[in-house]
Amino acid sequence: MRGDDASEASGSAVTQGKYRVVVNDEEQFSIWSCLSPLPIGWNDAGFSGDESACLEHIVHVWTNMTPRSLRSR
Repeated sequence: MRGDDASEASGSAVTQGKYRVVVNDEEQFSIWSCLSPLPIGWNDAGFSGDESACLEHIVHVWTNMTPRSLRSR
């Protein structure tokens, strides 16, 4: 999931290159435009920057790709 909504289509978020790392209840990570409201079910993970910095951050923090609900079985 990426914040590819209408505001990004206009180029404003792409030009500014500001994204934030988001996480859902299953502890899955993604990036989202700082200019867009968070999608339902996703929370700010406390890191923002350009796209590559956000993706690099995810590589370091998302060490177990298994959704939380499957890990607790």
